[in-house]
Amino acid sequence: MPLSGGSLLPRGGLARARARRGEAGRRRRGRAGSRMSSPCHTSAVLVVFMALAVVGAEQSKERSCDVIGDESSESQMERALLKKLEPLSPMRFNVTVEKGKTENYIYHFRVCREVNSTVHDFGGLVQTDRQNGKTTVIGRINETQVFNGSDWIMLIYKGGDSYGRHCSGEKRRAVIMISCKRGVTASSFSIISEEREKEQECFYLFEMDSSVACPAEDSHLSVGSILLITFASLIAVYIIGGFLYQRLVVGAKGMEQFPHFAFWQDLGNLVADGCDFVCRSKPRNAPAAYRGVGDDQLGEESEERDDHLLPM
Repeated sequence: MPLSGGSLLPRGGLARARARRGEAGRRRRGRAGSRMSSPCHTSAVLVVFMALAVVGAEQSKERSCDVIGDESSESQMERALLKKLEPLSPMRFNVTVEKGKTENYIYHFRVCREVNSTVHDFGGLVQTDRQNGKTTVIGRINETQVFNGSDWIMLIYKGGDSYGRHCSGEKRRAVIMISCKRGVTASSFSIISEEREKEQECFYLFEMDSSVACPAEDSHLSVGSILLITFASLIAVYIIGGFLYQRLVVGAKGMEQFPHFAFWQDLGNLVADGCDFVCRSKPRNAPAAYRGVGDDQLGEESEERDDHLLPM
C-alpha cells in the first residue's frame, strides 16, 4: 500500500485521522464557548428575577391617602390626622342600601386605602349596583381632605366618577364623619344621605364610630396627689433601704435596724416637749390642788420604839 509524505498511515487513514482531530477541536471549542456563555446566562436570569421581584413589591404595596396639593404645601395638621387614622386602614366596611326595586347598592369603604388594589383606581369608597354589578367610584384617596373637632374627624374623598345628569355632571365626593366612641376601634358604618339635587357641591354623607376620634384623656391626678405619691415613694425607699443596710451591713438588731434610730428618737422627744409646752392649759409652775402631809406634821417618834426588836 503506498505511503504519503513518509507518513506511516495510508492516505485514506490520514484523512480520517484529520477529520477526527477537527471534530475533537470543534467539540472543545463548543465546550469552551458554553462555559463562557453560562455565567452570562445566569446573570441575565438573576436580573430578570430581580426586576420581577421589584415590580411585584411595587404592586403589592398598598397606596395611602394623598392630601390635595403639592407635597411641600400639605398641611401638617392633615398629616397628623391621617396618621391618627392609621389603625383603621386594615379594616373594610360595607353597607347595603335598598330603595324600592330600582336602587339596590353596596358601598365599600376603606380608610386611606384602595378598596380594590388590583384595579389601581385609587377608589377609597366604591358603590356596587347589586342588579347589574356595575361599580362606581364615589371618592378617591389621592384627593383627600381631613379636619377635626373636639370629638370627631371629617374625612373627605374627592375626585369620584362624574355624575350623569345630576349636579351639572361634576365628580362625586364622599364625606365620612367619624365620631368619638371610646372602647370601640370602629363600628356602625352607615350612609346618612346623598345630596344630588344641587347644581354643585353634591356629596354622599356617611358616618361611623371610632375611638381614634376621641381626644386624649386628661390625668385625674392633681399636682398635690402627684407630690404626695412621690413623697411616699421616697419615704418607702428610705425606710426599706436603710433597714436592709443596718441589718445586712452594720449587723444591727431589734429597733437599731431602723435607719438613724437615735436621730428619730431625739426628734420624737423634742416634738413631745413642744406639744407639752404648747398644748397644756395650765402653767407648769402652778401649785398643786392638794397639800401633802409634811414631815413637820408627823411629829417626833421615839427612837427606842423598835429597840425590842433588836436581838439580845
